[in-house]
Amino acid sequence: MINMKLDELKAILRECGVVGAGGAGFPSYAKLDARADTIILNCAECEPLLRLHRQLLEHHAREIMTALKTVAETVGAQQAILAIKSSYKKTISAVKAELPDFENMSIGLLPEVYPAGDEVVAVYEMTGRVVPAGKLPIDVGVTVLNVETMFNTFFALQGKPVVDKYITVTGAVRNPVTLKAPLGISALRLVNLAGGTTVEDYVLFRGGPMTGTTISPSDAVTKTTNAILVLPQDHPVVKKHECNPAIEMKRAMAACCQCRMCTDLCPRFLLGHPIEPHIFMRSASSGVTNDVVPYLDTYFCSSCGLCEMYSCFQGLSPRQLIDKCKSELNKNGVPVPNAEEKPVSEQRSGRYVPMSRLIARLNLTRYENPAPLIDEEVTANRVKLVLSQHAGTPAVPVVKVGDNVIKGQVVAACEPSKLGTNIHASISGRVLGITDRYILIGE
Repeated sequence: MINMKLDELKAILRECGVVGAGGAGFPSYAKLDARADTIILNCAECEPLLRLHRQLLEHHAREIMTALKTVAETVGAQQAILAIKSSYKKTISAVKAELPDFENMSIGLLPEVYPAGDEVVAVYEMTGRVVPAGKLPIDVGVTVLNVETMFNTFFALQGKPVVDKYITVTGAVRNPVTLKAPLGISALRLVNLAGGTTVEDYVLFRGGPMTGTTISPSDAVTKTTNAILVLPQDHPVVKKHECNPAIEMKRAMAACCQCRMCTDLCPRFLLGHPIEPHIFMRSASSGVTNDVVPYLDTYFCSSCGLCEMYSCFQGLSPRQLIDKCKSELNKNGVPVPNAEEKPVSEQRSGRYVPMSRLIARLNLTRYENPAPLIDEEVTANRVKLVLSQHAGTPAVPVVKVGDNVIKGQVVAACEPSKLGTNIHASISGRVLGITDRYILIGE
Protein backbone atom coordinates (compact mmCIF):
# COMPACT_ATOMS: atom_id res chain seq x y z
CA MET A 1 0.00 0.00 0.00
CA ILE A 2 1.26 3.47 -0.90
CA ASN A 3 0.97 6.12 1.80
CA MET A 4 0.73 9.66 0.47
CA LYS A 5 -0.89 13.02 0.94
CA LEU A 6 -3.93 14.10 -1.03
CA ASP A 7 -2.05 16.79 -2.98
CA GLU A 8 0.57 14.23 -3.96
CA LEU A 9 -2.05 11.83 -5.31
CA LYS A 10 -3.75 14.64 -7.22
CA ALA A 11 -0.45 15.63 -8.81
CA ILE A 12 0.19 12.04 -9.93
CA LEU A 13 -3.24 11.69 -11.53
CA ARG A 14 -2.90 15.03 -13.31
CA GLU A 15 0.60 14.27 -14.57
CA CYS A 16 -0.41 10.80 -15.80
CA GLY A 17 -3.54 12.06 -17.55
CA VAL A 18 -6.11 10.08 -15.57
CA VAL A 19 -9.68 11.19 -16.31
CA GLY A 20 -13.12 9.63 -16.01
CA ALA A 21 -12.96 6.81 -18.55
CA GLY A 22 -16.41 7.54 -19.91
CA GLY A 23 -18.96 10.35 -19.85
CA ALA A 24 -17.45 13.82 -19.94
CA GLY A 25 -13.97 12.68 -18.91
CA PHE A 26 -13.77 14.84 -15.79
CA PRO A 27 -10.12 14.98 -14.62
CA SER A 28 -9.89 12.50 -11.75
CA TYR A 29 -7.59 14.60 -9.59
CA ALA A 30 -10.33 17.24 -9.36
CA LYS A 31 -12.82 14.70 -7.97
CA LEU A 32 -10.64 13.76 -5.01
CA ASP A 33 -11.90 15.60 -1.96
CA ALA A 34 -11.33 15.15 1.77
CA ARG A 35 -15.07 15.71 2.35
CA ALA A 36 -15.77 12.22 0.97
CA ASP A 37 -16.57 9.60 3.60
CA THR A 38 -17.52 7.08 0.91
CA ILE A 39 -15.90 6.12 -2.40
CA ILE A 40 -18.09 4.24 -4.88
CA LEU A 41 -16.52 2.18 -7.64
CA ASN A 42 -19.10 2.25 -10.42
CA CYS A 43 -19.37 -1.06 -12.27
CA ALA A 44 -22.89 -0.60 -13.53
CA GLU A 45 -22.27 -0.82 -17.29
CA CYS A 46 -25.03 1.72 -17.73
CA GLU A 47 -25.59 1.42 -21.49
CA PRO A 48 -27.06 -1.67 -23.17
CA LEU A 49 -24.59 -4.01 -24.95
CA LEU A 50 -21.45 -2.66 -23.23
CA ARG A 51 -19.13 -5.11 -21.45
CA LEU A 52 -15.79 -3.58 -20.54
CA HIS A 53 -16.25 -2.57 -16.89
CA ARG A 54 -17.51 -5.94 -15.69
CA GLN A 55 -14.80 -7.69 -17.72
CA LEU A 56 -12.02 -5.43 -16.48
CA LEU A 57 -13.02 -5.89 -12.84
CA GLU A 58 -13.35 -9.63 -13.32
CA HIS A 59 -9.86 -9.98 -14.80
CA HIS A 60 -8.03 -7.34 -12.76
CA ALA A 61 -9.89 -7.22 -9.45
CA ARG A 62 -6.81 -7.06 -7.24
CA GLU A 63 -5.15 -4.19 -9.11
CA ILE A 64 -8.37 -2.17 -9.20
CA MET A 65 -9.17 -2.80 -5.55
CA THR A 66 -5.61 -1.89 -4.55
CA ALA A 67 -5.96 1.48 -6.27
CA LEU A 68 -9.42 1.95 -4.74
CA LYS A 69 -8.00 1.39 -1.26
CA THR A 70 -5.22 3.89 -1.89
CA VAL A 71 -7.71 6.54 -3.02
CA ALA A 72 -10.06 5.88 -0.09
CA GLU A 73 -7.28 6.04 2.50
CA THR A 74 -5.72 9.14 0.94
CA VAL A 75 -8.95 11.18 1.00
CA GLY A 76 -9.81 9.79 4.44
CA ALA A 77 -12.98 7.95 3.41
CA GLN A 78 -14.40 5.47 5.93
CA GLN A 79 -15.63 3.01 3.31
CA ALA A 80 -15.31 1.95 -0.30
CA ILE A 81 -18.24 0.28 -2.06
CA LEU A 82 -17.93 -1.67 -5.29
CA ALA A 83 -21.28 -1.09 -7.00
CA ILE A 84 -21.89 -4.11 -9.24
CA LYS A 85 -25.05 -5.32 -10.96
CA SER A 86 -26.32 -8.51 -9.39
CA SER A 87 -26.26 -10.28 -12.76
CA TYR A 88 -22.47 -9.90 -13.07
CA LYS A 89 -21.82 -13.23 -11.37
CA LYS A 90 -18.22 -13.76 -12.54
CA THR A 91 -17.24 -10.23 -11.58
CA ILE A 92 -18.79 -10.59 -8.13
CA SER A 93 -16.95 -13.88 -7.60
CA ALA A 94 -13.62 -12.31 -8.58
CA VAL A 95 -14.13 -9.44 -6.14
CA LYS A 96 -15.26 -11.72 -3.30
CA ALA A 97 -12.05 -13.73 -3.69
CA GLU A 98 -10.00 -10.58 -2.99
CA LEU A 99 -12.20 -8.91 -0.33
CA PRO A 100 -10.56 -10.57 2.72
CA ASP A 101 -7.40 -8.56 1.99
CA PHE A 102 -9.20 -5.20 1.88
CA GLU A 103 -10.64 -3.64 5.02
CA ASN A 104 -13.56 -1.21 4.89
CA MET A 105 -14.44 -2.39 1.40
CA SER A 106 -17.68 -4.09 0.38
CA ILE A 107 -19.82 -5.10 -2.57
CA GLY A 108 -23.06 -3.22 -3.20
CA LEU A 109 -25.52 -4.89 -5.58
CA LEU A 110 -27.22 -2.73 -8.17
CA PRO A 111 -30.47 -3.74 -9.88
CA GLU A 112 -30.35 -4.80 -13.54
CA VAL A 113 -32.04 -1.61 -14.69
CA TYR A 114 -31.36 1.51 -16.72
CA PRO A 115 -29.74 3.88 -15.81
CA ALA A 116 -28.17 2.22 -12.75
CA GLY A 117 -24.81 3.65 -13.84
CA ASP A 118 -25.95 7.25 -13.54
CA GLU A 119 -23.81 8.43 -10.60
CA VAL A 120 -26.74 10.15 -8.87
CA VAL A 121 -28.74 6.92 -9.11
CA ALA A 122 -25.74 4.85 -7.97
CA VAL A 123 -25.20 7.07 -4.93
CA TYR A 124 -28.81 6.59 -3.84
CA GLU A 125 -28.78 2.84 -4.44
CA MET A 126 -25.54 2.37 -2.48
CA THR A 127 -25.98 4.86 0.38
CA GLY A 128 -29.59 6.02 0.47
CA ARG A 129 -28.37 9.60 0.05
CA VAL A 130 -30.00 11.88 -2.51
CA VAL A 131 -27.61 14.14 -4.41
CA PRO A 132 -29.45 17.50 -4.54
CA ALA A 133 -30.50 18.67 -8.00
CA GLY A 134 -27.73 20.64 -9.64
CA LYS A 135 -25.16 19.41 -7.10
CA LEU A 136 -22.44 16.76 -7.15
CA PRO A 137 -22.03 13.51 -5.17
CA ILE A 138 -19.34 15.14 -3.03
CA ASP A 139 -22.05 17.44 -1.64
CA VAL A 140 -23.38 14.37 0.20
CA GLY A 141 -19.93 13.04 1.07
CA VAL A 142 -19.49 10.63 -1.85
CA THR A 143 -17.03 10.35 -4.73
CA VAL A 144 -17.90 8.09 -7.66
CA LEU A 145 -15.17 6.67 -9.90
CA ASN A 146 -15.56 4.04 -12.59
CA VAL A 147 -13.67 0.78 -12.97
CA GLU A 148 -11.32 1.73 -15.80
CA THR A 149 -10.49 5.04 -14.14
CA MET A 150 -9.37 3.10 -11.07
CA PHE A 151 -7.39 0.66 -13.23
CA ASN A 152 -5.60 3.63 -14.78
CA THR A 153 -5.00 4.99 -11.28
CA PHE A 154 -3.28 1.73 -10.34
CA PHE A 155 -0.74 2.22 -13.12
CA ALA A 156 -0.43 5.96 -12.49
CA LEU A 157 0.74 5.13 -8.97
CA GLN A 158 3.59 3.28 -10.67
CA GLY A 159 4.38 6.28 -12.87
CA LYS A 160 2.67 4.92 -16.00
CA PRO A 161 0.51 7.43 -17.92
CA VAL A 162 -2.77 6.74 -19.71
CA VAL A 163 -1.90 5.76 -23.28
CA ASP A 164 -4.54 3.17 -24.10
CA LYS A 165 -8.26 2.51 -23.77
CA TYR A 166 -10.44 -0.55 -23.34
CA ILE A 167 -13.31 -0.47 -25.86
CA THR A 168 -16.24 -2.80 -26.51
CA VAL A 169 -16.85 -3.15 -30.26
CA THR A 170 -20.32 -4.56 -30.79
CA GLY A 171 -23.56 -4.41 -32.75
CA ALA A 172 -23.55 -5.32 -36.43
CA VAL A 173 -20.02 -6.77 -36.43
CA ARG A 174 -18.98 -10.36 -37.08
CA ASN A 175 -17.02 -10.89 -33.87
CA PRO A 176 -18.01 -8.57 -30.99
CA VAL A 177 -14.99 -8.03 -28.78
CA THR A 178 -13.53 -5.82 -26.05
CA LEU A 179 -10.10 -4.55 -27.08
CA LYS A 180 -7.21 -2.68 -25.49
CA ALA A 181 -6.18 -0.07 -28.05
CA PRO A 182 -3.82 2.93 -28.16
CA LEU A 183 -5.46 6.32 -27.79
CA GLY A 184 -5.95 7.95 -31.17
CA ILE A 185 -6.56 4.78 -33.17
CA SER A 186 -9.39 5.09 -35.69
CA ALA A 187 -12.85 3.68 -35.10
CA LEU A 188 -12.72 1.85 -38.44
CA ARG A 189 -9.57 -0.02 -37.41
CA LEU A 190 -11.36 -1.37 -34.36
CA VAL A 191 -14.43 -2.35 -36.38
CA ASN A 192 -12.16 -4.29 -38.74
CA LEU A 193 -10.51 -6.02 -35.77
CA ALA A 194 -14.01 -7.13 -34.76
CA GLY A 195 -14.35 -8.92 -38.10
CA GLY A 196 -15.90 -6.04 -39.99
CA THR A 197 -19.54 -5.12 -40.33
CA THR A 198 -22.37 -7.51 -41.17
CA VAL A 199 -24.25 -4.85 -43.16
CA GLU A 200 -23.18 -2.61 -46.04
CA ASP A 201 -24.90 0.60 -44.94
CA TYR A 202 -24.09 1.27 -41.31
CA VAL A 203 -23.68 4.02 -38.73
CA LEU A 204 -21.02 4.13 -36.01
CA PHE A 205 -21.77 5.29 -32.49
CA ARG A 206 -19.23 6.32 -29.88
CA GLY A 207 -20.77 4.90 -26.72
CA GLY A 208 -24.06 3.10 -26.31
CA PRO A 209 -27.45 3.38 -28.02
CA MET A 210 -28.98 5.62 -25.36
CA THR A 211 -26.44 8.43 -24.92
CA GLY A 212 -23.86 7.71 -27.61
CA THR A 213 -23.05 10.02 -30.51
CA THR A 214 -22.63 9.20 -34.18
CA ILE A 215 -19.08 9.35 -35.51
CA SER A 216 -17.24 8.84 -38.78
CA PRO A 217 -15.01 5.79 -39.41
CA SER A 218 -11.92 8.04 -39.29
CA ASP A 219 -12.73 9.48 -35.86
CA ALA A 220 -10.18 8.74 -33.16
CA VAL A 221 -10.55 6.88 -29.89
CA THR A 222 -10.25 9.13 -26.84
CA LYS A 223 -9.99 8.54 -23.10
CA THR A 224 -13.80 8.50 -22.85
CA THR A 225 -14.56 6.07 -25.70
CA ASN A 226 -16.16 3.10 -23.93
CA ALA A 227 -17.61 1.49 -27.03
CA ILE A 228 -17.92 1.53 -30.79
CA LEU A 229 -21.45 0.45 -31.66
CA VAL A 230 -22.27 -0.48 -35.26
CA LEU A 231 -25.91 -0.34 -36.35
CA PRO A 232 -27.64 -0.59 -39.75
CA GLN A 233 -28.46 2.75 -41.36
CA ASP A 234 -32.19 2.03 -41.12
CA HIS A 235 -32.17 0.92 -37.47
CA PRO A 236 -34.72 2.70 -35.20
CA VAL A 237 -31.96 3.86 -32.82
CA VAL A 238 -30.18 5.54 -35.72
CA LYS A 239 -33.38 7.20 -36.91
CA LYS A 240 -34.04 8.55 -33.42
CA HIS A 241 -30.55 10.03 -33.11
CA GLU A 242 -30.86 11.66 -36.53
CA CYS A 243 -34.11 13.50 -35.71
CA ASN A 244 -34.38 17.19 -36.54
CA PRO A 245 -35.32 19.17 -33.36
CA ALA A 246 -37.48 21.58 -35.40
CA ILE A 247 -39.48 18.70 -36.83
CA GLU A 248 -39.65 17.02 -33.41
CA MET A 249 -41.16 20.19 -31.96
CA LYS A 250 -43.89 20.15 -34.61
CA ARG A 251 -44.55 16.48 -33.89
CA ALA A 252 -44.86 17.31 -30.18
CA MET A 253 -47.35 20.07 -31.00
CA ALA A 254 -49.45 17.61 -32.95
CA ALA A 255 -49.18 14.44 -30.90
CA CYS A 256 -48.16 14.95 -27.24
CA CYS A 257 -51.20 13.81 -25.24
CA GLN A 258 -49.76 14.58 -21.79
CA CYS A 259 -49.85 10.96 -20.68
CA ARG A 260 -46.84 11.85 -18.44
CA MET A 261 -45.12 8.49 -18.99
CA CYS A 262 -41.88 10.39 -19.71
CA THR A 263 -42.07 11.92 -16.23
CA ASP A 264 -43.35 8.86 -14.39
CA LEU A 265 -40.31 6.84 -15.52
CA CYS A 266 -37.73 9.66 -15.29
CA PRO A 267 -34.91 8.50 -12.95
CA ARG A 268 -34.17 12.01 -11.68
CA PHE A 269 -37.84 12.89 -11.12
CA LEU A 270 -38.27 9.71 -9.09
CA LEU A 271 -35.42 10.87 -6.84
CA GLY A 272 -37.27 14.12 -6.19
CA HIS A 273 -35.47 16.35 -8.67
CA PRO A 274 -37.59 19.09 -10.30
CA ILE A 275 -37.58 17.75 -13.85
CA GLU A 276 -40.94 16.85 -15.41
CA PRO A 277 -40.55 16.24 -19.15
CA HIS A 278 -44.28 16.16 -19.84
CA ILE A 279 -44.73 19.66 -18.43
CA PHE A 280 -41.81 20.93 -20.52
CA MET A 281 -43.35 19.33 -23.62
CA ARG A 282 -46.69 21.01 -22.85
CA SER A 283 -45.12 24.45 -22.41
CA ALA A 284 -42.70 24.23 -25.34
CA SER A 285 -45.15 22.76 -27.84
CA SER A 286 -47.85 25.31 -27.00
CA GLY A 287 -45.49 28.29 -26.92
CA VAL A 288 -46.27 29.16 -23.29
CA THR A 289 -43.63 31.59 -21.99
CA ASN A 290 -45.32 33.33 -19.06
CA ASP A 291 -44.13 30.48 -16.81
CA VAL A 292 -40.39 29.92 -17.29
CA VAL A 293 -40.04 27.21 -14.63
CA PRO A 294 -40.46 24.24 -17.03
CA TYR A 295 -37.68 25.68 -19.20
CA LEU A 296 -35.31 26.38 -16.31
CA ASP A 297 -35.91 22.94 -14.85
CA THR A 298 -34.38 21.38 -17.97
CA TYR A 299 -31.04 22.08 -16.27
CA PHE A 300 -31.80 19.14 -13.98
CA CYS A 301 -32.25 16.59 -16.78
CA SER A 302 -29.47 13.97 -16.93
CA SER A 303 -30.07 13.34 -20.67
CA CYS A 304 -30.30 9.60 -20.07
CA GLY A 305 -32.70 9.33 -23.03
CA LEU A 306 -35.20 7.07 -21.31
CA CYS A 307 -38.11 9.42 -22.05
CA GLU A 308 -37.72 9.27 -25.82
CA MET A 309 -36.09 5.87 -26.32
CA TYR A 310 -38.44 3.92 -24.04
CA SER A 311 -41.23 5.81 -22.29
CA CYS A 312 -43.03 7.71 -25.06
CA PHE A 313 -45.32 5.37 -26.96
CA GLN A 314 -45.84 8.05 -29.64
CA GLY A 315 -42.14 8.17 -30.45
CA LEU A 316 -41.67 11.83 -29.48
CA SER A 317 -38.30 13.27 -28.44
CA PRO A 318 -38.41 15.00 -25.03
CA ARG A 319 -34.69 14.50 -24.42
CA GLN A 320 -33.64 16.15 -27.68
CA LEU A 321 -35.91 19.14 -27.11
CA ILE A 322 -34.79 19.46 -23.49
CA ASP A 323 -31.14 19.32 -24.57
CA LYS A 324 -31.82 22.05 -27.13
CA CYS A 325 -33.44 24.19 -24.45
CA LYS A 326 -30.52 23.66 -22.04
CA SER A 327 -28.07 24.60 -24.77
CA GLU A 328 -29.89 27.84 -25.51
CA LEU A 329 -30.12 28.73 -21.82
CA ASN A 330 -26.38 28.15 -21.43
CA LYS A 331 -25.59 30.11 -24.56
CA ASN A 332 -27.51 33.09 -23.21
CA GLY A 333 -25.92 32.93 -19.77
CA VAL A 334 -29.05 31.94 -17.88
CA PRO A 335 -27.97 30.65 -14.45
CA VAL A 336 -29.03 27.32 -12.96
CA PRO A 337 -32.00 28.03 -10.66
CA ASN A 338 -32.31 26.97 -7.05
CA ALA A 339 -34.06 23.63 -7.02
CA GLU A 340 -37.18 22.89 -5.04
CA GLU A 341 -36.92 19.19 -4.39
CA LYS A 342 -39.49 16.63 -3.33
CA PRO A 343 -39.06 13.37 -1.40
CA VAL A 344 -38.00 10.25 -3.25
CA SER A 345 -41.05 8.72 -4.89
CA GLU A 346 -42.57 5.79 -3.00
CA GLN A 347 -43.23 4.24 -6.42
CA ARG A 348 -39.62 4.44 -7.55
CA SER A 349 -38.74 0.74 -7.23
CA GLY A 350 -41.88 -0.19 -9.14
CA ARG A 351 -40.89 2.05 -12.03
CA TYR A 352 -37.49 0.57 -12.73
CA VAL A 353 -36.82 -0.05 -16.41
CA PRO A 354 -35.32 -3.57 -16.73
CA MET A 355 -32.28 -3.67 -19.00
CA SER A 356 -33.63 -6.70 -20.86
CA ARG A 357 -36.87 -4.88 -21.62
CA LEU A 358 -35.00 -1.79 -22.76
CA ILE A 359 -32.85 -3.84 -25.12
CA ALA A 360 -35.96 -5.45 -26.59
CA ARG A 361 -37.70 -2.08 -26.97
CA LEU A 362 -34.66 -0.71 -28.80
CA ASN A 363 -34.71 -3.71 -31.18
CA LEU A 364 -31.19 -4.67 -30.07
CA THR A 365 -31.81 -8.22 -28.84
CA ARG A 366 -30.01 -9.70 -31.84
CA TYR A 367 -26.86 -7.81 -30.80
CA GLU A 368 -26.88 -8.94 -27.16
CA ASN A 369 -23.83 -11.17 -27.70
CA PRO A 370 -20.65 -11.84 -25.70
CA ALA A 371 -17.76 -9.53 -26.49
CA PRO A 372 -14.77 -11.31 -24.89
CA LEU A 373 -11.95 -9.22 -23.46
CA ILE A 374 -8.58 -9.44 -25.23
CA ASP A 375 -5.93 -7.94 -22.96
CA GLU A 376 -3.16 -7.85 -25.56
CA GLU A 377 -2.79 -4.29 -26.82
CA VAL A 378 -3.69 -3.56 -30.42
CA THR A 379 -0.85 -2.09 -32.48
CA ALA A 380 -1.13 1.05 -34.61
CA ASN A 381 1.19 2.79 -37.07
CA ARG A 382 -0.57 6.14 -36.79
CA VAL A 383 -2.71 7.83 -34.13
CA LYS A 384 -4.61 11.10 -33.89
CA LEU A 385 -4.49 12.40 -30.32
CA VAL A 386 -7.43 14.72 -29.71
CA LEU A 387 -6.52 17.69 -27.49
CA SER A 388 -9.92 17.86 -25.74
CA GLN A 389 -10.11 14.35 -24.31
CA HIS A 390 -11.28 15.63 -20.95
CA ALA A 391 -13.68 18.13 -19.42
CA GLY A 392 -12.15 21.54 -18.91
CA THR A 393 -9.48 23.26 -20.95
CA PRO A 394 -8.06 21.42 -24.00
CA ALA A 395 -4.42 20.47 -23.68
CA VAL A 396 -1.83 22.56 -25.55
CA PRO A 397 0.85 20.82 -27.68
CA VAL A 398 4.36 20.86 -26.19
CA VAL A 399 5.92 19.22 -29.27
CA LYS A 400 6.32 20.43 -32.84
CA VAL A 401 5.98 18.85 -36.25
CA GLY A 402 8.99 16.69 -37.02
CA ASP A 403 9.78 15.80 -33.40
CA ASN A 404 10.42 12.17 -32.60
CA VAL A 405 8.44 11.02 -29.56
CA ILE A 406 8.34 7.83 -27.54
CA LYS A 407 5.31 6.07 -26.12
CA GLY A 408 4.34 7.64 -22.80
CA GLN A 409 5.96 11.01 -23.49
CA VAL A 410 3.94 14.14 -22.72
CA VAL A 411 2.89 15.72 -26.03
CA ALA A 412 0.27 18.18 -24.75
CA ALA A 413 -0.35 19.76 -21.36
CA CYS A 414 -2.67 22.17 -19.51
CA GLU A 415 -1.67 25.12 -17.37
CA PRO A 416 -1.61 24.15 -13.67
CA SER A 417 -4.23 26.79 -12.87
CA LYS A 418 -6.75 25.35 -15.35
CA LEU A 419 -8.89 22.22 -15.21
CA GLY A 420 -7.26 19.62 -17.44
CA THR A 421 -4.60 16.93 -17.69
CA ASN A 422 -1.63 15.88 -19.78
CA ILE A 423 -1.90 13.88 -22.98
CA HIS A 424 0.81 11.35 -23.74
CA ALA A 425 2.02 9.73 -26.94
CA SER A 426 0.25 6.38 -27.29
CA ILE A 427 2.84 5.07 -29.77
CA SER A 428 6.44 5.90 -30.59
CA GLY A 429 6.99 7.79 -33.84
CA ARG A 430 7.25 11.21 -35.43
CA VAL A 431 4.90 14.13 -35.02
CA LEU A 432 3.37 14.37 -38.51
CA GLY A 433 0.93 17.19 -37.91
CA ILE A 434 -0.54 19.54 -35.33
CA THR A 435 -3.84 21.42 -35.51
CA ASP A 436 -5.96 23.21 -32.94
CA ARG A 437 -7.84 19.92 -32.46
CA TYR A 438 -5.29 17.11 -32.51
CA ILE A 439 -1.71 15.88 -32.78
CA LEU A 440 -0.94 13.31 -35.49
CA ILE A 441 1.82 10.78 -34.71
CA GLY A 442 3.03 8.08 -37.08
CA GLU A 443 5.98 6.17 -38.43
